[in-house]
Amino acid sequence: MVPNPPPGRSRGGAVLVAALTVDSLGNGLFLPLSLVFFLRTTDVELGPLGLLLTVANAVALPVPVWVGALVDRVGARPVVVAAQLAQAAGFLAYAHVTSAAGVLAAATVVAVGVRAFWSAVFTLVADHADGDPSGRSADAWFSLANGARTAGLAAGGLLTGVVVGDGRAGTYRAVALAAAAGFALAAALIAVFVRTGGTRGSRGAAPAGGYRDLVRDRPFLALVVLNTVFALASLLLGLALPTVVQRHLLGPAWLTAAVLAGNAALVAALAAPVGARLPRHRRTRVVALAAALWTLWALALAVLGPAAAVPLAVALAAVTLLATAAELLHAPASTALASATAPPAARGRYLASFQYSFAVASLVAPAFFTTLFAVDAAAPWLALAVLTALAGAGTLRLERTLPSSAVDPRAGPGTGG
Repeated sequence: MVPNPPPGRSRGGAVLVAALTVDSLGNGLFLPLSLVFFLRTTDVELGPLGLLLTVANAVALPVPVWVGALVDRVGARPVVVAAQLAQAAGFLAYAHVTSAAGVLAAATVVAVGVRAFWSAVFTLVADHADGDPSGRSADAWFSLANGARTAGLAAGGLLTGVVVGDGRAGTYRAVALAAAAGFALAAALIAVFVRTGGTRGSRGAAPAGGYRDLVRDRPFLALVVLNTVFALASLLLGLALPTVVQRHLLGPAWLTAAVLAGNAALVAALAAPVGARLPRHRRTRVVALAAALWTLWALALAVLGPAAAVPLAVALAAVTLLATAAELLHAPASTALASATAPPAARGRYLASFQYSFAVASLVAPAFFTTLFAVDAAAPWLALAVLTALAGAGTLRLERTLPSSAVDPRAGPGTGG
């Protein structure tokens, strides 16, 4: 029996970060592997399979709305635990399904679990930061979470190559079973060891206004819209780089993997030191600086052309450092800004709604890139540069309408919204 911590004090931060890594590891492995996995382990053809996975993800789209309200009623920890158990059940089913109906059911359970996890876990991180006995800021905790997420995604991507190289159906199923065990273990550890402190309003009763107040909070809605642009920029690094290297830059096959691995390693390694320094600056200024870096990155990719392997590798690595720096700044500052903007009792709703910026970006990104790239290799990057520059300027304009304590962590506690 684990004793309860003193009132107002959090515990289990290391377990929480480890759980983020496990969740990202599973997603980093199975997001690129899902089509190949089911093609290898079931009799479902590629066309119907793609439709089934699309339907599963569409079913999960409304989940954040429900999860946000649930988090504000019962707290984030039980929702995070339930979401990880749902993913464990889904991956366990992955190892056994053989029909189209089975694929749809398993994929839907996983998609709902993934969406619920990411809709609740940042509220859990924020609640943990409220009562952190070490005094580490919310910005620092969100930075650690981003580093753990990136490390997990990168490790999952590397494992994908190993599994595909092996190719045996038994190996695919073994990986699914291992992922299920990992999610179940992470859920158990969070349930036993993670506790949050602070005073975020009473539980058991939802905020009086609910989502009606959130919809009337125009500065926050503007923040979500602007963040969709930044989420798009973040996604395009991994989504577009393989095509750009292969079809436009005519680079060697190893170049994409090396650049993305370097980006992930830097984000994972620098997340903690960068996060520790962010509270010295206005969050809106940090996000605007990230927007400027993404704008420069996009412009650099627009003018980058084919070259010999070594000069191209050096140039692309240097250009990618701009996107890496943008990610290190944006991820913790934007989430901390959204969290601090929320009224304390509605934090679950606000942070769950904030996740829609990433959901929308993930839906838009493939069409955005492929449509413009078909016109000209520079077109998607020039369009992205315009969007990120405008979004950065828009973020600065929001300074006057967001709560001062949300904009500047040095301003002290204040009400959100």
